[in-house]
Amino acid sequence: MAEVVLTNVTKIYPGNVKAVDNISLTIQDREFVVLVGPSGCGKSTTLRMVAGLEDISDGEIRIGERVVNGVAPKDRDIAMVFQNYALYPHMTVYKNMAFGLLLRRRYGAWDNPLGFLFAHGLWRKARAERQEIDRRVHEAADILGITPLLNRRPKALSGGQRQRVAVGRAIVRNPKAFLFDEPLSNLDAKLRIGMRAEIKRLHRRVQTTTIYVTHDQEEAMTLGDRVVVMKDGLIQQCDTPYEVYERPTNRFVAGFVGTPPMNFFEGRLLQEGDRLVFDEGDNRLTVSPRHRAVLAGHVGRTLTLGVRPEMLHPTGEARTDSALRVQVSVVEPLGDRTDVYAGTPRHPHIVCRVDSQTRVPENSAAVLAVDMERVHFFEAGENGRNLTRG
Repeated sequence: MAEVVLTNVTKIYPGNVKAVDNISLTIQDREFVVLVGPSGCGKSTTLRMVAGLEDISDGEIRIGERVVNGVAPKDRDIAMVFQNYALYPHMTVYKNMAFGLLLRRRYGAWDNPLGFLFAHGLWRKARAERQEIDRRVHEAADILGITPLLNRRPKALSGGQRQRVAVGRAIVRNPKAFLFDEPLSNLDAKLRIGMRAEIKRLHRRVQTTTIYVTHDQEEAMTLGDRVVVMKDGLIQQCDTPYEVYERPTNRFVAGFVGTPPMNFFEGRLLQEGDRLVFDEGDNRLTVSPRHRAVLAGHVGRTLTLGVRPEMLHPTGEARTDSALRVQVSVVEPLGDRTDVYAGTPRHPHIVCRVDSQTRVPENSAAVLAVDMERVHFFEAGENGRNLTRG
């Protein structure tokens, strides 16, 4: 177990393609950190640089007390779990899990009858090594619930079982850090949820520093002690799941994290008497007192209002101070909740999430009350700064 520190790390591919742009990140000992972002954001490249599978163009990577820039992957004392499992098809589950340890045996050459006859002391050490490997394999198999599968080959396993074997192969190494590269993306939705819970339980049990890469923001939010949101090779925000969701640093993070994604409204901030209002184009919303002071200097400017689907509530009252008059197009019942798709003339794509008991007819006019205490105001642009983050 060890701290992993990236300092001003950059990766530039031929053609001056900058995959990772001068990022600095500290993963504390025993911490579970998730790198998340859209395809091409640099998250997997960052993980591969920590593993030593990619050379860094600039900066420094430290694992524990050692700088590992020029250290070979096999000497970094890390264990990596890949998306495609990477199991040896001709080996049993037991041998797949033990293979890496067997290669590193110090006295393996004496684990034979000649060792017993001519170098009994070395033979005893070789036998102790094998017993330790056997103990580690069975302990990992017990943790993951795959002990009955140890004599099977990968082709006789389901996708979820293969992924457990891949994780078990990493556990037996007892490394300083675990690296996971989208390990659940090949599993179906139900199995992915189950494996997600198992990985979280596993981390709590083994308490090893873990860096996990995924493009699934829901996976990131449920697993990570901290979530690192990346875009264009840059870290947009690094914080706890709660902070990333409730206090996104910019519009990109706000739109990327959350299902369904946050609704965005372009409009102008206006002063009307002693109150501030946001002019959406067809509706005017009164800014709450908690946001008034920080927005006072932006009167007359074009801003972006961010409203999460759960902050919109159908209401029979046509209130003009904190409501949107919309046209409902599609209603999606999801069992315990319902997603309502609606729009205004200026903003045709709005999602409202309500409980399953709320009935909203399709192709009808509706009024959606907005929880103005919990909304966000961003500067204009795709990466506009969150003005109301505090």
